[in-house]
Amino acid sequence: MARKYSPLIVVCFLALQLSAQVREAPARREGEGPFPQLIIRGVTLINGNGAPPIGPVDIVVEGNRITNVAVVGYPGVPINPGGRPQLKAGGRELDCEGMYLLPGLVDMHGHIGGQAQGADAEYVFKLWLAHGITTIRDPACGNGLDWVLRHRERSAGNEITAPRIFAYTVFGQGRDEPIASPEQARQWVQENARKGADGIKFFGAPPDIMAAALEENKKLGLRSACHHAQMDVARWNALQSARAGLTTMEHWYGLPEALFEGQTVQDYPLGYNYQNEQHRFEEAGRLWKQAAPPHSAHWNKVMDELLALDFTIDPTFNIYEANRDLMRARRAEWHEEYTLPSLWRFYQPSRISHGSYWHAWGTEQEIAWKENYRLWMEFIRTFKNRGGRVTAGSDSGFIYQLYGFAYIRELELLREAGFHPLEVIRSATLNGAEALGLDKQIGTVEVGKLADFLVIEENPLQNLQLLYGTGAIQLTEDNEVVRAGGVKYTIKDGIIYDAKQLLEDVREMVRQAKSKEDFEIRQPGME
Repeated sequence: MARKYSPLIVVCFLALQLSAQVREAPARREGEGPFPQLIIRGVTLINGNGAPPIGPVDIVVEGNRITNVAVVGYPGVPINPGGRPQLKAGGRELDCEGMYLLPGLVDMHGHIGGQAQGADAEYVFKLWLAHGITTIRDPACGNGLDWVLRHRERSAGNEITAPRIFAYTVFGQGRDEPIASPEQARQWVQENARKGADGIKFFGAPPDIMAAALEENKKLGLRSACHHAQMDVARWNALQSARAGLTTMEHWYGLPEALFEGQTVQDYPLGYNYQNEQHRFEEAGRLWKQAAPPHSAHWNKVMDELLALDFTIDPTFNIYEANRDLMRARRAEWHEEYTLPSLWRFYQPSRISHGSYWHAWGTEQEIAWKENYRLWMEFIRTFKNRGGRVTAGSDSGFIYQLYGFAYIRELELLREAGFHPLEVIRSATLNGAEALGLDKQIGTVEVGKLADFLVIEENPLQNLQLLYGTGAIQLTEDNEVVRAGGVKYTIKDGIIYDAKQLLEDVREMVRQAKSKEDFEIRQPGME
């Protein structure tokens, strides 16, 4: 008898098939280059490999490849021009003396907008690039695989203003009927590979189907991600996925279940209904308390096995931050000028919009989620300390998290979890490149790699908030309040983008949308 498919997967792939695609990105109008030769002069390099900063450095790019990384002097000492790489005819110099350069950032959980949110490709791409994000993994291809592959190729050819794109299709996407057998799972995985997808995004499935799909995907040399949703996690958790060949897990679902000792399922209240998102997310905030205690024998045993399997965790701390402090997420200062009216409406309390589960959210839920974060962060910090790969992803467009801005918040939350700022940058660059199988091309500033960088005027290691498009508040010696920071240049594939102008483009999009509707952001229930 054919096995019935998980209700969650049915809902997911039907939603994907029924949802319209967002408006395509227009032809590229922004950016200078690539150049026969580009020399970025006088920067302090903060690399993605955990090395301390070094500078002044001149970085030479030819076309879209790094050809030289030259230390050209000492801090506080005038640079001797004779000891620097020489500019060739037709080349371009970018004077960045006193500034800081990092490898381009990798967002491992980047949804390219959404019709329900009213966020189209240009809006999303510009917010990402304005924050130094030069590579994204789309873990769902919610606009359809063909649409994403088309944008992947257009981005690779620099025909559009966009980060590099990696397409991970939702398992089962494109079928008229749910996948109901291991044989169907293998066939779908093979077809997904033939279509050109970079990997698969799972939400869960019956064990024999998950095992078959992961085995086939691994055999084909593709990578995978999984949000271990509650509808299937009781019989297939994150550890079982890792054993079967899953390369990356998203969020944290599936980890506490692997750490259960005195139970086999989450302690659901007997009136719980998964389709009620207040139930779903309220109870998720109590899940880590049900797992084995940190550093206990079982906790260590599970972690040790994940480490031995070279598993990658992409925690996306930021996307659930509203659960522990709703007012903070709702009142984030960038909403006023960078959040579209349609996106703001999507965030409001709703029984329909995903992630808008503020039916009755208050002190008790937030306190539970704060403890949830403490335990979650302890696992991630220890996993990192023992050599595990942790990446940075945002999952923006939901729960008051805005593209680009939310990714920088993710870096702050990795810092809160106990990562040194240099470890944060490594998670955001080299670790993401390794998880995508692209570490020979991006992730660090090295000769032979692609020219993907961000340049910022102040040291982000001292304050990660400097990476926000809105910058960080500072007080001058003259008692003047100023905004410092914000990425100055994002360089992708050797093309120089004015990051602040990209943000201004987005601001103008929002102004026009607000003007058209005579719209003003108001807090829920206070209209």
